[in-house]
Amino acid sequence: MIENIINTFRNCFKIPELKSRILFTLIVLGIARVVSIWPAPGLDGASLHAYFDKQHDGGGLLGMYSMFTGGALERCAIGALGIMPYISATIILQLLTAVMPQLSKLAREEGGRTKIIQYGRYLTVVICLGQGFFTAIGWEKAETIFPGLGKSLVLYENLWWYRIQTAMLITTATLLLMWLGEQITDRGIGNGISLIISIGILARMPKAVQAFFDMFRDTETTGVQLVVFKTIALVFVLLGVIAGVIAVTQAQRKVPVQYAQRAIGRKVVQGQTSFLPLRLNFTGVMPIIFAQALLMLPKSLFDTIGKSYGINWLTKIGTALREDAYLYIFLYGTLILLFSYFWVATQFNEIQIADDLKKYGGYIPGVRPGQATADFLHNAMSRITLAGAIFMIIIAIIPTLLNRAMKVDYNIGTFFGGTSVLILVGVMLDTMRQMESHLLMRHYDGFLKKGRLKGRF
Repeated sequence: MIENIINTFRNCFKIPELKSRILFTLIVLGIARVVSIWPAPGLDGASLHAYFDKQHDGGGLLGMYSMFTGGALERCAIGALGIMPYISATIILQLLTAVMPQLSKLAREEGGRTKIIQYGRYLTVVICLGQGFFTAIGWEKAETIFPGLGKSLVLYENLWWYRIQTAMLITTATLLLMWLGEQITDRGIGNGISLIISIGILARMPKAVQAFFDMFRDTETTGVQLVVFKTIALVFVLLGVIAGVIAVTQAQRKVPVQYAQRAIGRKVVQGQTSFLPLRLNFTGVMPIIFAQALLMLPKSLFDTIGKSYGINWLTKIGTALREDAYLYIFLYGTLILLFSYFWVATQFNEIQIADDLKKYGGYIPGVRPGQATADFLHNAMSRITLAGAIFMIIIAIIPTLLNRAMKVDYNIGTFFGGTSVLILVGVMLDTMRQMESHLLMRHYDGFLKKGRLKGRF
């Protein structure tokens, strides 16, 4: 199998078009990494980077955000916002399209999608300017946001000049990353935005590897047998998580669809049998991101108010909402479940699907067209959403469980579960599909025998 994969990669470079696309993608990703590490002028990024290195809990919500930016936020780099404002703008427009009839109608019109993408770019600029300005203020007041840092990161005396300059630089860098992602999608291989996020996550791997060796370096304290047990257990957890993520990402329920016989002119077209794929992991990583963002706000609020005014019960609530607390794990899982159903309710329109099937003469065997079909799809999607949400809850809490049960550093745990694994596996599968399609068109085998990815339906 490994030999087959190696030969497939060799075949990729035998096709001139595919070779140029792969090289173009690698070059653009290299530029994206430069944007993520290029320091913004007038800031002491080294102090903040050293502070994040000492945080064993990942730094909370800011640590998660820094992971998506490839460490740019903690380095005070010009790419501190990463590609996240563009993703936020896209999500906002998707939600608005589901609830606003004007945008929903525009999305179905010819050229409407292009117009919505254009709106997303405008909204990205607005979000970048706002987030960039507040990020500049956050670095300015870093001693209050990051407990233990003890100083401001700003080296300029003119604070307003610093704020305006930093906000403009951060906005420009994000727009550059957005443009680079679009170039990868058009001229490279894979989804450009997803690849930029993935390369940022992979950039933290050396830190995780270093933490892994540091955890097992002192065998006199931990014992050789315990070190061997932890190593074997982590390997099995990693293999199990990757296999589970691949299976659930690829899994789908195929709802059979039968098209009735119809006449086109003098020709009678026989009815065809097809299927409607309902993905098990329809929501992707969005419920996890929403749940983390929502839980971090009350924790920070309770901690700040409790410590500032000496209110002990608020401080205790803030402590109970730490990432390794049982209350946090329970609320985290509950919010993931709720947001999974919320995302499906806003993005999966079973009524429109039923109307389209009825319009083109399609029906589900044993189910009447119209409202009965919509109810059937709603019930089917609700059941598989529950299964997908439970799986995401398990994946999301794996880093916390590893930290509690095996004292595994959070930087290591993020590569065994959480959003990083879901993103990396999903992007890898999508990129391999695109590369495989180029190979099969030129009569080369894919990454596995018979030209198919394992787990494909």
